[in-house]
Amino acid sequence: MSDDGHHVLPKATLFKVFGGLIVLTILTVAVAYVPLGPLTVPVAIGIATAKATLVVLFFMALYYDNPVNALTFTIGIIMVLVFITFTMFDTAFRGDLGNVTPQTVQEIEREQKEAQEQMDQLSPEDLRVAPADYPDRQGAGDGGSGGN
Repeated sequence: MSDDGHHVLPKATLFKVFGGLIVLTILTVAVAYVPLGPLTVPVAIGIATAKATLVVLFFMALYYDNPVNALTFTIGIIMVLVFITFTMFDTAFRGDLGNVTPQTVQEIEREQKEAQEQMDQLSPEDLRVAPADYPDRQGAGDGGSGGN
């Protein structure tokens, strides 16, 4: 067998790979109906990776090709994964931009402390907001539907 020519796969190997792809496709559909929670996407990506590996190795004949081509392909896949990972890092935190404030943590803590001190200085009379809070008013006990 020469490395310069195209490698012809036996039909048995092609049918085995095809059968593996069919089984993995059925597994993909079955997993779609199973609630896996946060593992749903990693499991789906794992199955898709297994199918892509079978296609690349046998239908594209990378298994029988020059090892340099396999190395080149592998490095390309690794670079794509790196780029996708950095993109996910970028998009995962875009929703947090609304939480950004120009104040420092110390300024926010100082404001909260001042607000708490002001609340502590209030008397119970200052905190009356509803008619039921005024026991001396006429009709306060009947839900406000009483006299003036």
